[in-house]
Amino acid sequence: MRILLLNGPNLGRLGTRQPEVYGTTTLAEIEAACAEGAASHGHTLTAFQTNHEGALIDRVEQRDYDAIVINPGAWTHYSYAIRDALAACDVPVVEVHISDVGAREEFRKVNVLVGVVAHSVVGRGWPGYLEAIDWLAAHAT
Repeated sequence: MRILLLNGPNLGRLGTRQPEVYGTTTLAEIEAACAEGAASHGHTLTAFQTNHEGALIDRVEQRDYDAIVINPGAWTHYSYAIRDALAACDVPVVEVHISDVGAREEFRKVNVLVGVVAHSVVGRGWPGYLEAIDWLAAHAT
């Protein structure tokens, strides 16, 4: 299985951005761990991070993957365009959030991706990405 790992706005600053919320692990370290996790199941992983909504949608529309793991960041709470792109990709999508977004600010309790993702991993820190890959390996192959 070819897994596409997508990360949205501000996640390129993981490791230095609000370490009390997101930890000190960098996005590069997460991507490397995810590639290893995918490989341990016999799968491949391609990673993509962007701060630009259209770029993420363009990447989804490339259709060169069999499953998606996505941390959409703030787009979780308002991007119907990303919701539509994920709904149209016809592959399993697992949503990841490092922090427990439901226990944070009120606006973070809105999740427009509900109904288009097959599974969510929330509030497990960066290892939640690995849980998402394990879930795909168990349910999407």
